Amino acid sequence: MTTKQLSVASECAPFVKTGGLADVVGALGGVMGAHDVECRVLLPLYRQIAQLAEGAEELLDAGSLFGGPVRVLATRASGIDLLLIDAPHLYDRPGQIYLNENGLDWADNHLRFGLLGWLGAEIGRNGIAGWTPDVVHAHDWQAGLTPVYAQQSGGGAPCVLTIHNVAFQGIFPATQMGPLGLDPKGFTQDGFEYFGQVGFLKGGLMLADQITTVSPTYARELMTPEFGMGLEGVLAARKSRLAGILNGIDTATWDPGADPALAQTYSSRTLGRKAANKLAVLEHFGLEADSAAPLFSVISRLSDQKGLDLALLALPAALEKGARFVLLGSGSAELELGFRELARAFPDRVGVEIGFDEDLAHLIQAGADATLVPSRFEPCGLTQLCAMRYGTLPIVSVTGGLADTVIDANEAALAVNCATGFQFAPTSAAKLGDALDRAMAVYADRKVWQKLQRNAMKHPVGWDVSAARMAAIYQSLVKV
Repeated sequence: MTTKQLSVASECAPFVKTGGLADVVGALGGVMGAHDVECRVLLPLYRQIAQLAEGAEELLDAGSLFGGPVRVLATRASGIDLLLIDAPHLYDRPGQIYLNENGLDWADNHLRFGLLGWLGAEIGRNGIAGWTPDVVHAHDWQAGLTPVYAQQSGGGAPCVLTIHNVAFQGIFPATQMGPLGLDPKGFTQDGFEYFGQVGFLKGGLMLADQITTVSPTYARELMTPEFGMGLEGVLAARKSRLAGILNGIDTATWDPGADPALAQTYSSRTLGRKAANKLAVLEHFGLEADSAAPLFSVISRLSDQKGLDLALLALPAALEKGARFVLLGSGSAELELGFRELARAFPDRVGVEIGFDEDLAHLIQAGADATLVPSRFEPCGLTQLCAMRYGTLPIVSVTGGLADTVIDANEAALAVNCATGFQFAPTSAAKLGDALDRAMAVYADRKVWQKLQRNAMKHPVGWDVSAARMAAIYQSLVKV
């Protein structure tokens, strides 16, 4: 029996993306059909994706909501069925989808994403154009009010809420209850009240029928003060409804055997061809080529969460021993400056490109020997999954999904030939430096290194297992 599912999300790849949330929503929209789930994605029609409205069908004229006219349009693109929220007063504007042109949160983000949750609940209760979901799947704080509005209006389809990163919670002044159309009766410890304010994510966690997050280890971490970001008590209280389901990647998009962004495609059987990509990366960044020197990489948002300040401290020693390093990313001005200064100190060994380029990201994943993910916390992480797919060994801190996906190249793992990368703990510059030294020592033995590469390339990083688990959760809720 087919389960009809509505994903409620603020972003969805390949249409609009700021991080891994979009990749997950887009992937689920494309893969769940193989598990008897008919998925539609409810997504704001931002200016950046206005072209999706061309030829779209209007399914609902909702009148005036949250300060202006609202319609819901339907279209299909990139294999995903989309329901687009056409609300120009909230979404037709310049800047980033969450931030204005000055890099600050849009002052009305509570209304912009309150509408998202309101419509998710409305469709979950009454359907749209004859289609009614069996289950609603809300993603992160932006959709956190979906189960709140559902309860407020009398129920509807059961709701799953996924935490992609608990550090972002959607907290707004209590004075916004009126503009959001929230019933003050829900402004309690058991509802959406959070330290005297409206908590989008907190409300959703209290009222969702099922909570998931993006890795088993992160699910356990969330119930501790170190990682719960103030919501550890809520999550511990709802432990029986919390499941960690590991994210995957799109293995068709990330395929070293067919990737058009590569200088040379390759497979685990033709690893020698990977060297052409390494040469292409070194040439792109103007670095000296040396086959005996490992090429480390970072492809990341530059932030304290990602632990890249630790990389700045640990890398010089490896560079002095001959290693090469390239970075693609943007974020903290201080970190951007730090990596530029590292490039100036090692002009022939360090290349830095501030910004993001999808093709270059693919080329770096193929050309690097190892990639650094030294995060202080990491709900799942997709970078290490892409890296393993390309035979590029991850060097990761032991946290969240990094702990769940990378098998450390310790003596025991090397002895039974199952290692896929390098782990380090605690998360410090010194321990990262030790991991870099271990990686360089293994790299010197090319036969062992290639064994690790092949292990990494055959490691399951797709959605097959996790999508089946998610489908089972949907079906269990529908049966209830």
